[in-house]
Amino acid sequence: MGVLDGVRVLDYGRFIAAPWCSALLADMGADVIRVEKREGGEDRWVQSVTPSGEGGTYLQCNRNKRSLTLDTTTDDGKEITRTLVAGADVVVANMPAAGMQANGLDYPTLRAVKADIILASATAYGEGGPYSGRIGFDGAGQVMSGAVYRQGLPELPIRTVVPYADFGTALTLTIGVMMALYHRDRTGEGQHVEGALLPTAMMLSNAFLIERDLLGTDKPRMGNQGTSVAPCDLYRTSDDGWVLLQVAGPSMFKRWCLLVGRPELFDDPRFADDDLRWRNGDVLNEIMAQWCADKTRAEVVELLDAAKLPAAPMHSTQEVLDDPHVQAMGYLRRVPFPETPRGVPIIETPFRLSATPGEIRHRAPLLGEHTDEILGEIGYTGAQVADLRARGVV
Repeated sequence: MGVLDGVRVLDYGRFIAAPWCSALLADMGADVIRVEKREGGEDRWVQSVTPSGEGGTYLQCNRNKRSLTLDTTTDDGKEITRTLVAGADVVVANMPAAGMQANGLDYPTLRAVKADIILASATAYGEGGPYSGRIGFDGAGQVMSGAVYRQGLPELPIRTVVPYADFGTALTLTIGVMMALYHRDRTGEGQHVEGALLPTAMMLSNAFLIERDLLGTDKPRMGNQGTSVAPCDLYRTSDDGWVLLQVAGPSMFKRWCLLVGRPELFDDPRFADDDLRWRNGDVLNEIMAQWCADKTRAEVVELLDAAKLPAAPMHSTQEVLDDPHVQAMGYLRRVPFPETPRGVPIIETPFRLSATPGEIRHRAPLLGEHTDEILGEIGYTGAQVADLRARGVV
């Protein structure tokens, strides 16, 4: 039995922030209904990997859900939305306030239908400020948080291709939904849970802002080197592999000095603490680069591990799939999907509960796969559904 068995979630989300939030709720047992346009949400078709056109992120973020197609702008569509909301516990969406109102998904409208409803909404910048009307994807949070200003090469800021602001917002939104459900159980009251890309990205890079405010300085962009410690970088090995090492604190630094055969560095005043080691990081990183240059990636990792130093090999995507630890831990679950040559490797629930773990029960749905089923559950007959389909409502 899942923690959220009996909880019904209406997912009007697209792309990542809202859909990954509702996917995690679905992993824990919630009945999540993905409501999308008759032609499919835009996120369904991005970076297609299946014969029917679904993209990889869609497959990840929409497992365990059912799909209902619906034109929410029509009178019949609005009536179906109200009926769905009346039987739901949580509504999840990510769109600007104007779009929420146009679709009848703003909190006052939802609360008028069901007093204890919980609305979880994600936007780019949050509601109530001068940027609230703007739209934005993950990169907007990255570049406006100050993070990209600090990362990349000296002459070229580089945003990460990993959409951490989106996924981070999904995680904070999920925490908020669980808090709201707990609050409702205690008080009977629903509430509006808000998440946004910009504050999520600022949360993840807050230390940069604190450093700037208190010290009045910005450290330069330094590629893969550490922002506050050294030696820290990605180092090339003799077989053209790469290994990451991050040394922090005197104990680690002493073990590193002994490993690379330079024990005198530990008493060198240039390297007396983490800040000084960072300021003189070019010296330490060059020593480490030379030490790695005549060793294979496997040899470097083995020696660093034996010295109890935090290091890891840089894996290709195929190496991640083949990694024995990833396989032993079951981090990726092979989920069958129609007409794909093999099961799709979908990340399992990224946290584990000993008594009530999350579970991928079924694949992401095909477009409108459960429309008849869901409408039947709220009282529509087969003839009525056929009429709605003929008129382009579903």
